[in-house]
Amino acid sequence: MDTLSQSNQMTETFNDKLLGFTLPARHARGRAVRLDSVLADVLAAHDYPAPITHLLSEALVLGALMGGLLKGERGQLTMQAQTKGGAVSLLVCDYRSGEMRGYAEFDAELLKGLGANPTLKALFGEGYLAITFETGGDKRYQGIVPLEGDTLAEACETYFIQSEQVPTMIRIASRSGGSGEQAAGFLIQHLADGEEGRERLHVRQDHPDWEHVIALAGTLSHEELLDPALSMEGIAWRLFHEEDEIRIQPGARLTRGCRCSAEYYQTVVTRFPSAERDAMRNDDGKIVVDCAFCSKQFELSV
Repeated sequence: MDTLSQSNQMTETFNDKLLGFTLPARHARGRAVRLDSVLADVLAAHDYPAPITHLLSEALVLGALMGGLLKGERGQLTMQAQTKGGAVSLLVCDYRSGEMRGYAEFDAELLKGLGANPTLKALFGEGYLAITFETGGDKRYQGIVPLEGDTLAEACETYFIQSEQVPTMIRIASRSGGSGEQAAGFLIQHLADGEEGRERLHVRQDHPDWEHVIALAGTLSHEELLDPALSMEGIAWRLFHEEDEIRIQPGARLTRGCRCSAEYYQTVVTRFPSAERDAMRNDDGKIVVDCAFCSKQFELSV
């Protein structure tokens, strides 16, 4: 762990790597990330139209930010939106030890009628967002919140407030251009006071430390988040340089990690009765499995 100062000569964090930081005097922690090649790799698996590309980009940034809160190498974060009545029927992404994947299912005809910038309500209709944290072993917990508000980030803020009682601010920025899709995000939370006998900070949404932190974090612009010349440490310094201490925690390197394999699907399919396996076969008598995440096909020998 490093302490950030203007004169620090540390390796800076730019694209496809998480940065963690804490403000000890303010009882706050944060995460920042900018996705580049990992985002391009995930999006390249399908020919998504612009609104779905934007939506999945936001989901992947959120997955990285929230997944980066997990400790240990076996932790996994899964975020899944299931909906009814909207153009998007399924949105899922997950994060595990720096490996990311994501996928969306949608009604192309319905999506065409929504215009270039459809609202979250138009995309999802009635739906909910399920966020699952797995910390290794049998430890698993899940929160479910309605898909309300203008963005997925707002729904995730609601999750932390309702399910974990942790005040949270999340900012996401994305854009499309000649170099492809770019996306970045910033998350900061106010943590409970761990000292026995003292008031837990998260029960007070108007705690002066938290009000101070979000006032500063609220000045962060989309341009700064997406600026390729500005490191994540630079963002933290710009926002909080007047604080007594900013502790930096370099995070995981991010990659696309689909985790699909012929061996895995072979194991799954062999669990089905032979009659059901026969029904899966194509005209050539082969069972072919498509991976929704990466669009690879696997011909199974069963």
